[in-house]
Amino acid sequence: MSLTAVINAFSIPSEARLDQRVPKKLLLEQDFPTVADKRLIQDGIDELFWVAALKPTNIGVPSFRDDVREYLEIAILSVKLRVSAKAPRLVELIHRAIPYPVVLVASQDEAIDLSLAHKRWSQGEIGKVVIEDLRRTAPFKPDELTGDESAFLASLALSSLPGHNLFTLYQGWLDCVSAMEAARQTGEFVRPIFGVKAANLRKSLDELTRIQHNIGLFRAQAEKEKQVSRRVTLNLEIQRMETELAAIVASLKDE
Repeated sequence: MSLTAVINAFSIPSEARLDQRVPKKLLLEQDFPTVADKRLIQDGIDELFWVAALKPTNIGVPSFRDDVREYLEIAILSVKLRVSAKAPRLVELIHRAIPYPVVLVASQDEAIDLSLAHKRWSQGEIGKVVIEDLRRTAPFKPDELTGDESAFLASLALSSLPGHNLFTLYQGWLDCVSAMEAARQTGEFVRPIFGVKAANLRKSLDELTRIQHNIGLFRAQAEKEKQVSRRVTLNLEIQRMETELAAIVASLKDE
């Protein structure tokens, strides 16, 4: 399965397809990249394509607007990153450069990941949008898919997502990503149930990430600690967090 086959998993109508190359200057001319960012863009991106623009007129899903954001279309992009590229930063820069909510399919060294991030109006600059809650799948090899990864790709079809408006559609894809995150902890991909249950799953995943991060910090601190009593205290705290972590993983199976 190639990058194209992964994109085809979205089942995008032909009327919405663009398949247009995006020049790097679109990213370079933004006002937020630093000098180092511009070097990353030049050296790290092989090619960037605007695959599709999902609009009410071509997918039959209404636009969305409230006091926080306005979704007139959803952009689906693909990017091929060079092996040495710093993927996390480049993914963020691409999301920030596009004013619409973006579904980004990134490939690097035979692996692929998906990323999404809601957009909202900036509170400090009129007319500007900012990203919030950027989520990425772990990289997977499309030619060596696990059962969970195959089920994840099958869940991305446009017709299987909530189509009340463009916001719920985009949130549906985000919920699929959350379900894949949970599957990496539980060993089983469960097709997402959208709504409150999906929101609870995201909260659990965020808490799990926080605890995993803290365990890593405490372990590093314990390895450097010379005082035995302090090392014992740190190890006890690690054990407490590991117990809490196991409880969250167990709860994910019930989400």
